[in-house]
Amino acid sequence: MQIGCSAPTSGPLIGPDSLLRIATEAEALGFDYVTVSDHVMIPTSIASRYPYTDSGEFPSGAAADRLEQLTAASFIAAATTKLRIVTSVMVVPHRPAVLTAKILATLDFLSKGRITLGIGAGWCEEEFIAIGALPFAERGAVTDEFMMVCKELWMSDQPKFDGKYVKFKDVLFPPKPVQQPIPIWVGGESGPAMRRTAAYGDAWYPIGTNPQFPMDTLNRFKAGVAKLRGLTEKAGRDPAAVGLAYRVSSNPEAQPKGTVDGQRKLFTGGAADYAGDIRALQEVGVTAFDFGLFAPTLQGTLDNMKRFRDDVVAKVR
Repeated sequence: MQIGCSAPTSGPLIGPDSLLRIATEAEALGFDYVTVSDHVMIPTSIASRYPYTDSGEFPSGAAADRLEQLTAASFIAAATTKLRIVTSVMVVPHRPAVLTAKILATLDFLSKGRITLGIGAGWCEEEFIAIGALPFAERGAVTDEFMMVCKELWMSDQPKFDGKYVKFKDVLFPPKPVQQPIPIWVGGESGPAMRRTAAYGDAWYPIGTNPQFPMDTLNRFKAGVAKLRGLTEKAGRDPAAVGLAYRVSSNPEAQPKGTVDGQRKLFTGGAADYAGDIRALQEVGVTAFDFGLFAPTLQGTLDNMKRFRDDVVAKVR
């Protein structure tokens, strides 16, 4: 089992000293990986619906200082030796496919194989327009083609591709990633995200608190896994080839114990409740969990990380 925590890419803790301290402390405390999030820019007026709030509004603090995801990942990789870095998630259509493949191959090569590629198709149309990405309405098809481009470039000695959005041949692409290929965790809880996972993902990587597609009780998550297994078989793949990861945005005590339809709401309550939920999801097949352990200050965040290690991680390993 792998347990991770978030590294800041926005807000008051993104200074080089703070980011470095959080990453190195995560490694010293025995966390298996850190996550880094992705927004290139935040429009000042957003009509698109954010998936993870009941209101559909993007959380407050969006105007905060913000780092570019893959650059921040490089900084963390250079400062650590064992810690894995998970993009959580990379919005695939935001960056050109071949350049993305090269950046990720470089990251994996220089980190000696410590990159996990969490991916999503994106939700903010205004951001797509602002950065000049391909049309928002085509983001699913773009995501799938760009991932096929990455795999071709990472794994083929004579890569070539003839798609709708990307075409190349007679090219070289060394060095290859250390991992063959870099593992892909597909974020999202919707039908398209699950079909994407079934088609080529190495793991499904949902957040439990999507109001439209909640995975916040054991029964709801089990139903999601059953649907995924069926889609994976339909795609002609062995369901056992697709792992399960689970992202939690908060830390213990952030929400009081709750129930949904008479069932316990996952990852509410205190440390003992979190440990119990990890064990329950392990029995369903989840092998990776990550948590947002931020506090308003650096010291508060470090305290949260140590407390989580002592009160939760130590109880489930």
